[in-house]
Amino acid sequence: MTERPTVIYNDSCPICSREVAGYRRMAERDGVDVGFAGLSEGTHQDHGLSRDQAARRFHVVKDGTLYSGLPAFAVLWAEMPRLRWLAWLVRLPVLSRILGLIYDHLVAPALYALYRRRQRRAESVSGKGRAG
Repeated sequence: MTERPTVIYNDSCPICSREVAGYRRMAERDGVDVGFAGLSEGTHQDHGLSRDQAARRFHVVKDGTLYSGLPAFAVLWAEMPRLRWLAWLVRLPVLSRILGLIYDHLVAPALYALYRRRQRRAESVSGKGRAG
């Protein structure tokens, strides 16, 4: 028996949350058993990830294995009837390498930088309220 996949995502990132909400709706509509755990739930710690490590990339846990980045997306997409073709596509050797590099060196760092920027702004706003 295989364990249902669980998505570990940055629920304080509006972009990540919006994307995962779409996966959640699709899974519910198609009757696919997928778990979703935001960083605020602390599940990432169960898999040896710090909050910062978990916030930097997309993660999926399936059958006790933690997948990160593009392989994590492929694991999730393979579970979703409407997206299985996409999982197959991104697992092709040449595409996997190219798309993995794009995700690892452009997409994930850019999303993480936006997340950190929002965090710094929130901290500076909350800090101003206390200084008065």
